Amino acid sequence: MANKKLKVLLIVEQCNPEGFSVPLEGYNYYKAISEIADVTLVTHGRNEKTIQKIAAHKDVVYIHESNFSGKYHSLVEKLTYRGRVNWPLYNALSYPIYAEFNHKVYQKFKNKVRRGDYDIVHALTPMMPRYPVKIARECKNTPFILGPVNGGVPFPSGFQEVAKQESAHFNFLRAVGRYLIPGYVDTYKKADKVLAGSTFTLKLLKSLFKFSEDNIELFYENGISSNFINYKPKPQQSEKINLLFVGRLVPYKGADMVIEALAQLEQSIRERVLLTIVGDGSEKASLELRVKELNLSNIVQFAGWVPQHKTVEYYRRADIFCFPSVREFGGAVVLEAMACGLPCIVVNNGGIGEYVTEKTGFSIEPISKEYVIKEVSDKISILAKNQKIITEMSTQAVERIKEFEWGNKANQIINLYQDMLSKYK
Repeated sequence: MANKKLKVLLIVEQCNPEGFSVPLEGYNYYKAISEIADVTLVTHGRNEKTIQKIAAHKDVVYIHESNFSGKYHSLVEKLTYRGRVNWPLYNALSYPIYAEFNHKVYQKFKNKVRRGDYDIVHALTPMMPRYPVKIARECKNTPFILGPVNGGVPFPSGFQEVAKQESAHFNFLRAVGRYLIPGYVDTYKKADKVLAGSTFTLKLLKSLFKFSEDNIELFYENGISSNFINYKPKPQQSEKINLLFVGRLVPYKGADMVIEALAQLEQSIRERVLLTIVGDGSEKASLELRVKELNLSNIVQFAGWVPQHKTVEYYRRADIFCFPSVREFGGAVVLEAMACGLPCIVVNNGGIGEYVTEKTGFSIEPISKEYVIKEVSDKISILAKNQKIITEMSTQAVERIKEFEWGNKANQIINLYQDMLSKYK
């Protein structure tokens, strides 16, 4: 096997090179793995247009939805959008659309998997740890790998008002789905290996399924493009310190806490900082109003929505990345910031608290909103007063991020495939 490309059936329902979050991650996994393995990609028909622009010659199978699913999806979007998306309800109501995809994949590939046409079957997205994969039942002589799966992170107890704004009272639907969705438990029990995208999800799945150490392992969900890892130490800074926030402007992302933190800075430091907020969302108007109320208009600027490939320009002009999101699963923006040599100030709840070490930034415990605001302000002050710390953290951030580069992650997955195959011999 060492000199032969592995034949991999890669199921990535959400896979879009022009998307963001999970669909973009799904495409990046596919792209990186397909460069070192013989991959057949199976994805939803909605991704065909964008993938064909880049990978028209590749072995890609598109699973198109029925007319009913298309109309049903439009209805779900209308029912779950009230100024912002009610994600718990959206995900619950959208399950029938995934179920159709899942069944069609099974019908199309069950005979090929039974025959052993593939060395590995790997289901990659959706990443939420509550979806069954029907084709797993045919993997009797073929290793089946699931993940990285990630999610289920609760809101911290000190942020219940934010949880209410994000419709967290619908989160009970997750647990209900685990017991009601056909094939869910069997999928996890059949998997030869489950990759968990964060320590929280690792612990959750271990408790649910009593996995042995051989059946599950930590494999961080997100990766970083080598294009971002192009750090060169900045020349000695002037007195000005450029702060950056990149993310959707919704309550749990914490842009409001960065703004409040600026107001708590001592005057001599406040005069030296400039905060740029990149992103758009339902909270933009209220954030702009709060900036005016706090008389911070001269040091806070809103860049609006910026295409993902252009955000690198903002990272490279910045000195410090402030992203106190209180409930983050993957947190790709933190990896992007680290790749550009930015010390990061984050909240320790979800994946981002694991990316950022004491050598690369600050990870704040989410005790309460007031506590986080004070801590963000304090950490900005520490960095603003000591250029040496910024420089040291910048260097360490770039070193740490190299393990997250997509090519490295793909090699880790190929090694995992080889290990699984050796156990099937």
